[in-house]
Amino acid sequence: MSLALPIVQEYYKSFNAKDYDAMLSLLHDDVCHEVNQGETRLGKALFAEFLHGNDEAYDETLTELIYLGEPTGTRVAVEFVVNGIYKKGDPDLPPAFGQSYTIRAGAFLAIQDGKIARVTTYYNLPGWIQAVSQPAAHG
Repeated sequence: MSLALPIVQEYYKSFNAKDYDAMLSLLHDDVCHEVNQGETRLGKALFAEFLHGNDEAYDETLTELIYLGEPTGTRVAVEFVVNGIYKKGDPDLPPAFGQSYTIRAGAFLAIQDGKIARVTTYYNLPGWIQAVSQPAAHG
């Protein structure tokens, strides 16, 4: 998988460490960020804006990461489990009050010139909405 695998592994290691500067350093200046829902964002500045908003609204850690590469070493797919806490709501989503959630997700990353040039992420949005819409367990 040449250099693609270690770059992508470092990217997700940095995500779990909440080291967003390290994540950004692994991105191509013209990175294409395709999110599950919403418009494609182009460039590091918009990616940094996304990270900041995501950090305000969610506290997430990724586990069970499985990396899949292809022969040219320019693409990596990653399957993982998102373990999160929903901290701040969005007008189009259920209200946030510290709900926990666990969902499966996947991402496809492309490497160009030794940097991540594309990040495409998918998860089951209706499943996530259902998870954060459950009444909180009290004990």
